[in-house]
Amino acid sequence: MKVTMSKITIIICLIMTLTIFSGCEISAAGPLRANSTQPMVLIKTGTPLNTPASTLAILPTSTVIQIPAQIPTIVRTNLSVSTVSFNLEVIAEGLFVPWSIVFTGPDRLLVSERNGSIREVANQKLNPTPLITFSSVAVQQEAGLLGLALDPDYKNNRFLYACYTTSKNGVLVNRVVKLKDLGTSIVEVGMIIDDVPASYNHAGGRIHFGPDGKLYLTAGDALQKNLAQDLNALNGKLLRINSDGSIPADNPFNNSPIYSYGNRNSEGFDWNPVNNLLYETENGPTGFDGPPGGDEINLIQVGGNYGWPLVSHTEKRDGTISPLVEFTPAVAPGSGMFYRSSLFPQFTNSFFFGGLEGEGIYRLVISKENPYIITLIEKLNINVGRVRDVVEGPDGSIYFTTSNRDGRGQLRAGDDKIYRITPK
Repeated sequence: MKVTMSKITIIICLIMTLTIFSGCEISAAGPLRANSTQPMVLIKTGTPLNTPASTLAILPTSTVIQIPAQIPTIVRTNLSVSTVSFNLEVIAEGLFVPWSIVFTGPDRLLVSERNGSIREVANQKLNPTPLITFSSVAVQQEAGLLGLALDPDYKNNRFLYACYTTSKNGVLVNRVVKLKDLGTSIVEVGMIIDDVPASYNHAGGRIHFGPDGKLYLTAGDALQKNLAQDLNALNGKLLRINSDGSIPADNPFNNSPIYSYGNRNSEGFDWNPVNNLLYETENGPTGFDGPPGGDEINLIQVGGNYGWPLVSHTEKRDGTISPLVEFTPAVAPGSGMFYRSSLFPQFTNSFFFGGLEGEGIYRLVISKENPYIITLIEKLNINVGRVRDVVEGPDGSIYFTTSNRDGRGQLRAGDDKIYRITPK
């Protein structure tokens, strides 16, 4: 179903200043934490976003965060269209469902195609020969070759990581492998994590290294929604591991890669450059597992329960964390990225994601003073069909991929493509 601008409504959880208590001085830096026993600053000023009564948080030195004492006000509004002017140009075309982009240099990017190949675009020219093709990739609807991530020390070691779906005795699983970029080819050098539950739908698969140097991976519920609440299963989770696949000692659950749970199917996340807090996009129900819609933007707390399948949309339940934003009708977020450059000064520190069903690029502005407040949501003025990955290039330009060959979109000449947005 194509969603038109006039039909899109979004529910924005805004914190009304009249209901805010006095703020708390936070004196350390790090992520928000839920139900943690580690020595951190305890905020007791209220119950943000329907979290448990006591919420633990770490924020930058001398930051004052005000948290409301009641459930945030729900506001419905029409989605605005961005007035920022820009140029739109095609960088590469003829791709098959380009899922993830990483830049290895100012004039070179790598992109994963869901049918198993990693392609190179250098100096705005697509290399006709894949640098590597994974023969064991299982390409079934949402499953296949998915996320890419560069090693934090890529410039010196040339390592990168890929997540892809494979079949084991007829059962689909995701694995993350370590690769080495040789320039004219890429070779596989090791397995990082295997047997992450997957399916032809709800396969997750987005990977990023965080500011802490750890590798984060989204795991969809793999069509077994009840397992999203099971801490002995990896379905419906955000995972955090070391680059060698071992489990960090400071993960919230002992000897477990689970970082948060109750996440139906996330395909995007990034850290806010203002405070290093982690924001995530999440796809809501599609009819067979709940009322359609309910796509989410979440502020991730360490060890937090995001409710699926106990709650969705605007439902509330003690012990679960509500989204900052809920989209109904669905927009199907396929990525998530904070824009850090000043090339577009209007966009600096904004959160972007690609809309698949929503067919476009969405921009959110988050308050610098309070990480729970979304001050603006708008859609960029483009018309290219389904949009998957959205990334910032080394020059500050915005690059994104279409996903019109995924079986759910309307094909256009040259699909699928990588586009670049530059200032006018």
